[in-house]
Amino acid sequence: RPAAILLHGGGWVAGEAEWTFASARRYAEMGFVAISLQYRLSNERLRPVDAFADVCGAFRWARAEAATLGIDPLRIAASGVSAGGHLAAAAGTIGCGNNGGAYGVGGPDALVLWSPAVDVSGDGHFRRILRDRGTVAQYSPVEHVRPSMPPIHIVQGDRDTLTPLSGARRFCERVQAGKGVCELQVYPGVGHLLTRNLAHQEGDFDPDPVARDDANARQRAFLERLWLAPAAAQT
Repeated sequence: RPAAILLHGGGWVAGEAEWTFASARRYAEMGFVAISLQYRLSNERLRPVDAFADVCGAFRWARAEAATLGIDPLRIAASGVSAGGHLAAAAGTIGCGNNGGAYGVGGPDALVLWSPAVDVSGDGHFRRILRDRGTVAQYSPVEHVRPSMPPIHIVQGDRDTLTPLSGARRFCERVQAGKGVCELQVYPGVGHLLTRNLAHQEGDFDPDPVARDDANARQRAFLERLWLAPAAAQT
């Protein structure tokens, strides 16, 4: 059966695995093995590079333990929110330095993202916390889209000021130019994480319930088409 590694948001400096537990339950109800990851958060000593290493380590571990977990090592999705979406997309584009997975780069076999930071080229916050551990371009997923990409579904508010729609569009356009699948679902009038509170998008989230439920349903349908429907048809 498939698995999903869930990556929380929090601007690389905050957040905890518990934030993804509700999503993990939804994946489990679909028949996935859901793995909520706590990656290292950036501080005076740690950088997003360290979080990226943790994400890659999670994919290596899941594939090494596939038999024990009862999962298909070629059907491991990354479900990422905001900064977690950046880390998921980085694992799928930059890759994890090994040939694991269906796409041979050690990262996810599918990407399911909410308000992801797939283009951090103009993100001053990311630049500040990265410091001297590399250039922003080295860790901006949009700059590393490959000819062979895992299928991707992105949920995005058109009023998002933290991870703007323009970055998601640029990312999807590059994936599609390489004949990859990148479905971008845009919700009008809402901001980051589909919040209706457009004035304070870094906190006090007020997600539009209709948009949120629709987004969850669409991402579920995406994964069912990708991995679950064919298996069900064979039974």
